[in-house]
Amino acid sequence: MALVYEYDVFISYRRGGGDAPDWVRNHFHPRLQRLLDDNVDYDVKIFLEDSVAVGGNWPREVREALQRARILIPVCSPKYFRDERCLAEWHTMAKREEIVARDGVTKAGRLIYPVIFSDSDYYPAWAHERRMRSFRDWNKPHPQYQKTPEYIEFEDELGRMVKELVEIIEQAPPWSPEWPIETPPPEPPRPSKLPRF
Repeated sequence: MALVYEYDVFISYRRGGGDAPDWVRNHFHPRLQRLLDDNVDYDVKIFLEDSVAVGGNWPREVREALQRARILIPVCSPKYFRDERCLAEWHTMAKREEIVARDGVTKAGRLIYPVIFSDSDYYPAWAHERRMRSFRDWNKPHPQYQKTPEYIEFEDELGRMVKELVEIIEQAPPWSPEWPIETPPPEPPRPSKLPRF
């Protein structure tokens, strides 16, 4: 394993079902990559699960990529917070924030930059403690969305986000081989709102 950061950004999203995976692959990741590259003097590396080669050890490679990423961008939806892998990715980076704040040697900073893909009413209370950037108005997953006038608004919002991200990436603490990997269980399901008969 490399003894330095390998990735500037790790994009965390729920892989199964829904539109978030298509939105991340079709719009969010490629535009984020280009905009970040246009705003810094080095080659930005973003980890996306698609980076794992066919036949690769998917769990191990994702774990190692997370440990070697400067910051985490969770793409949040209600089901994101029910997914064990997503929770592990979020809590792993939150634990790193705790360690950095506690050691006092390096400047404590934000290592999690959450974006809202869809409805935030059902996020857990601890997720609401963080300020999030909303992309609900631009969460269309289909490739043809790029040909609409609304897509320019999406790129403008992403451009504003990138200005903040550049600063956050540069303030990441020095890499440590001791960064932990957390694996919390998902919260219990909410009680049904439907009457039981």
